[in-house]
Amino acid sequence: MAKGYWVARVDVYDADAYKKYVEHNAAAFKKYGAKFLVRGGQFALKEGMARARNVLIEFPTYQAALDCYHSPEYKLALSFRGGVVSNGDLVIIEGYDGPQPQ
Repeated sequence: MAKGYWVARVDVYDADAYKKYVEHNAAAFKKYGAKFLVRGGQFALKEGMARARNVLIEFPTYQAALDCYHSPEYKLALSFRGGVVSNGDLVIIEGYDGPQPQ
């Protein structure tokens, strides 16, 4: 079964307020088996438009990734991340288990 991923790009406007979102999202991420693969860090924009922060979170399954987003725990976390605190893009995507280039 393919893993699921959250691919997020975020601009944070109020770092102190954003910390409350981070504190509260931990419960949802733990419950659904999330693992951070990328959490900020250096990046090189080669095409398109960038945001200040990039995040890649792995879940055991695509369904777990969807369920986490729709969970009461994550909805609570989202209440701390409104437009004055941050703005971003989030894609929930199914991983690929097929053949790879040789």
